[in-house]
Amino acid sequence: MIDFEPIDRHFAALMQRLGADADVALAALLVSRAARQGDICLDLAAWAGTPLPEQNCATPSLDAWRKAVQSSPVVGSDNDYTPMVLDAKSRLYLRRYYDYEQCLAAAIRNLSARRQSVDWDKARRTLSALFPTESETIDYQALAAIAALATGFTVVTGGPGTGKTTTVAKILALILDQDHQARIALAAPTGKAADRLQASVRQAAARLACGDAVKAAMPAEAFTIHRLLGPLPDSPYFRHHALNPLPYDVVVVDEASMVDLALMAKLVDAVPQGARLILLGDRDQLASVQAGYVLGDLCDTGVEHAYSAAFAALVRDVAGYDIQGGGPAGFVDSIIELRTNYRFAPDSGIGRLSRQVNTGECSMIEAHDLPDLGFTPLPAAPLLKRHLKELIIQGYAPYLTATDPAERLERLNGFRVLCALKEGPYGVGALNALAEDVLESSGLIKPMGRQYHGRPVLITRNDSRLRLFNGDVGIILRTGDGLKAFFPGPEGRPRMFSPGRLPEHVTVFAMTVHKSQGSEFGHVLMVLPERDTPVLTRELVYTGITRARTRLDLWAEPNVLKTAVTRRIRRTSGLRDALWGS
Repeated sequence: MIDFEPIDRHFAALMQRLGADADVALAALLVSRAARQGDICLDLAAWAGTPLPEQNCATPSLDAWRKAVQSSPVVGSDNDYTPMVLDAKSRLYLRRYYDYEQCLAAAIRNLSARRQSVDWDKARRTLSALFPTESETIDYQALAAIAALATGFTVVTGGPGTGKTTTVAKILALILDQDHQARIALAAPTGKAADRLQASVRQAAARLACGDAVKAAMPAEAFTIHRLLGPLPDSPYFRHHALNPLPYDVVVVDEASMVDLALMAKLVDAVPQGARLILLGDRDQLASVQAGYVLGDLCDTGVEHAYSAAFAALVRDVAGYDIQGGGPAGFVDSIIELRTNYRFAPDSGIGRLSRQVNTGECSMIEAHDLPDLGFTPLPAAPLLKRHLKELIIQGYAPYLTATDPAERLERLNGFRVLCALKEGPYGVGALNALAEDVLESSGLIKPMGRQYHGRPVLITRNDSRLRLFNGDVGIILRTGDGLKAFFPGPEGRPRMFSPGRLPEHVTVFAMTVHKSQGSEFGHVLMVLPERDTPVLTRELVYTGITRARTRLDLWAEPNVLKTAVTRRIRRTSGLRDALWGS
């Protein structure tokens, strides 16, 4: 069944009032729906000849549809002022998404083509200190550093534990060694991710083999992307843009997989001429909640490319590595994938399963000799409490029995239940209620009223005044002054708030895999629903698996899991074509 919302129907009706015929109005209906579901555009070829029972019709053939759309007054090309745009590959866009895509592609091509001025003799010395090695094995962290030093645009991608933030700390040390006055901004899509980036860079910088002047020049604060750009009140626009660019020489963005097309376009538009933009992220993770699959498109996920001959020669000259290279210089040299995982041992079940899922497989879930990985067929809903009880108590008792707020917050990250869905017997709502019931029956909590001592909470709405952001997790605790909310703060010192001042929030014994992005937990219990649903994709399963550091328990129906890992996120856009020329 194809679902249409009132906004889709209103948009189609508006296009008809502006002169669209029935076939073009049908395209407008579908392109509005596509944007809601995360696509940047509608591929007419993929939808041509499709029955639409909800509309009591079918879409036209591609030739007829394309002719109708091309001749419509509501559809134009690059420089027309029309609500929709049709490109040469029969992709129909809402105008603003077309503009975002074109501007982003052009800006990234310009950034990646820009060659930075580098003292390579000095860089060689610094590189050898930061990346000491006695092995001939290629150090891809060093490759990322060379790429970021040489050009204006770099993507450092890799799974959890591959050292992305350690790598960027070394990249910043190299840049600052060239210029101590370089102005650097650290940013991430959420407040939680920004705090993690700030802490990770600070910790990594303290261990670097570099001079005190370089360490002192390291950035001390990370921002959300919105805060970095400066949102204008009651507006989708920002204070910083091409005509008022950011006052930085280097902009680093972590968790880039979470950034949608519109925000990435606005960010790149605000990067000043001559500056460097460095994106960090896992290309195999879930795509952004809003429209676009920007990091996946940037990395041309699923395709392997050889580096250019020019970049291979530079790497050989600067670091002594022989890498595959034979193509022309260009965008390919901006994408560096980190290959070595420092979190998971080679025999780790979590690591092996994550790699297998990325290939579309999950056969190893039947293994029973892996200490960090367990698989359980999904219990029937009425039996769920009985099966969950021991895991819930073992997982949450450590933070509930601690006495210090900082220790409680740290221990809370020792365990988390992750769900694919919000609703249903295996969704977040049901499992949060079940966890509360188990912990109350065990005497670990006393949920009297909405707020209670020990309640873990997840912020769901940004509050820039309090510096609490969507995705932040805290705990309600009883103090001498009554109930207070504690959230992680700088230097490990929790920040305290009155619960009544908190922005919108929910209980978080269980959370969706989407909300868990950018987080890590010692032990994860991931629960998939009893039936297949479109939200179950390879990327969702992979993201849930890789939230676990030391132990993963996966509860799922085998057939549901196998179907999920064969389904990839498919978001229609032209960004990949614009960058890679395919």
